[in-house]
Amino acid sequence: MADVETAAPTAERVAREGTRGILLGAAFLMATSAIGPGFLTQTSVFTAQVGASFGFAILVSILFDLGAQLNIWRVIALSGRRAQDIANDVLPGLGHALALLVAAGGLAFNIGNVAGAGLGLNAMLGVSPVTGALVSAAAGIAIFLVREAGRAMDRFAQAMGFIMIALTVLVAWVSHPPLLEAAVGTVWPSHANAFVIVTIVGGTVGGYITFAGAHRLLDAGVTGRAALPQVMQSAATAIGVASLMRALLFLAAFGVVAQGLRLDPANPPASVFQLSLGNAGYRLFGVVMWSAAITSVVGSAYTSVSFLRTLSVAIERHWRTVIVSFIAISTIVFVLVGRPVKVLILVGALNGLILPVSLGVMLVAAYTPRVVGAYRHPRTLTALGIVVALSMAALGGYTLVQEVSRLLH
Repeated sequence: MADVETAAPTAERVAREGTRGILLGAAFLMATSAIGPGFLTQTSVFTAQVGASFGFAILVSILFDLGAQLNIWRVIALSGRRAQDIANDVLPGLGHALALLVAAGGLAFNIGNVAGAGLGLNAMLGVSPVTGALVSAAAGIAIFLVREAGRAMDRFAQAMGFIMIALTVLVAWVSHPPLLEAAVGTVWPSHANAFVIVTIVGGTVGGYITFAGAHRLLDAGVTGRAALPQVMQSAATAIGVASLMRALLFLAAFGVVAQGLRLDPANPPASVFQLSLGNAGYRLFGVVMWSAAITSVVGSAYTSVSFLRTLSVAIERHWRTVIVSFIAISTIVFVLVGRPVKVLILVGALNGLILPVSLGVMLVAAYTPRVVGAYRHPRTLTALGIVVALSMAALGGYTLVQEVSRLLH
């Protein structure tokens, strides 16, 4: 007699598998939102600058990333509310300010993401960056026009994530990095640069990226104390995927640098692929760049608008239209301007302050009964979160001052 579950899946099994898909989708949404054009460029540039010691920066950043994500995802899932609503409970008006800050920073970064998508198709297919940007924007918009946009977004993020990782594994293998030297540099660095560490932490969990996965789980109904183990696993998976991609790209770039080859300052990550695999490598770089950029376009639009949805009934009712408009505006600015103007650069600098503010709010909320009830937040997570928030606030403030000074002069 055939097994009942095998012959006819029960509703419980379908629900379980559906939840598993949502958890994985949320993890990949956050990870692929982090792996954008800036992520690829930063990793290549810093590897060229500090060599094997960049492995240490990645190791420390993973701890910082976990400190930020585990705290934020946990509080959002437990409360069953979006970050801006939690912030308003902690201090009236703070949530509105956080929502506007995240949305503004997301829009500024999304212009760069659209530009990166255009450059990716340029390298892959030879089309102009503007044409590539327009085609990419249309692809991103199409995801939110389908009936089940959430599921389409989950599957798209997973597919693009696997493609990026597979191609970067190939390049890392071909470039033959000195693995022993990389391992030694990871645990015993000759250069420990705090700016590098905080920069890549901000690039992995800064701004809207921190909330991408958590808000996706919230919209899918994965909330409450009973769901915390699953939510924590999803958060850890998100950091794991982003960190794996960072480590693979580091090894690929280190293999090139260790041979005495120089990366092109105009496009460092493209150099890594081209110097490893020739012209074919440049085409593959186009695939990776486009995958990284288009998933960041989707993640930025979805998460930024999720912050605006509670500010207006109209936005909540027409959130798909607002997301489409968000992507369209980002694309129009890139096509007309070619690159973000100085004001947008300043907004990008402000984005560096979002993580310590949002994380600080979540830490306070974790001890606020009207937000979490009788729940007791783990002290270890609290301590790690405080370290991350203070560190990011210090460098975020420094970066903002430097940016303002540069713009004024």
